[in-house]
Amino acid sequence: MKVSDILRVKGATLFTVTPEQSLASAVETMTQHDIGSLIVMRHGQIAGILTFREVLLALVANGGSLGTTTIGKAMDPNPVTCKLDTEIDEVRRLMLGEHARYTPVMSEGMLMGVISLYDVAKAVVDAQDFENRMLKAYIRDWPVEAENGTAKPASA
Repeated sequence: MKVSDILRVKGATLFTVTPEQSLASAVETMTQHDIGSLIVMRHGQIAGILTFREVLLALVANGGSLGTTTIGKAMDPNPVTCKLDTEIDEVRRLMLGEHARYTPVMSEGMLMGVISLYDVAKAVVDAQDFENRMLKAYIRDWPVEAENGTAKPASA
């Protein structure tokens, strides 16, 4: 499974901001859309990423207030990125190794989307569930769970 498969299922909705915008406006956008990251764009190019981690760090640095802090001052200017054809196992190792909960997906210098550690975990679990169903279907008379939660033979 590849990153492109996750984006196809997840959809292409993407939220971006500029470095000059206020951190308070970014927090409002993240809250309004129930998202954990925003891609920071400058002149059509990715300039960084803002996640709840950077927001919390800015709050601590400012004594619990966002004040007039800009996104550019709080953002991570060097986010971990991946490509559409990157395998999920590689992305999982990369995200875990770098402690990155959100990863921009790039293709030929163009931003294609963002995947989260949740998206990766969900894709892995869905793939394992599918594989388990196929293996159970392959094995004749495997007990299939009925709607009431009890097992019965598949041929019944």
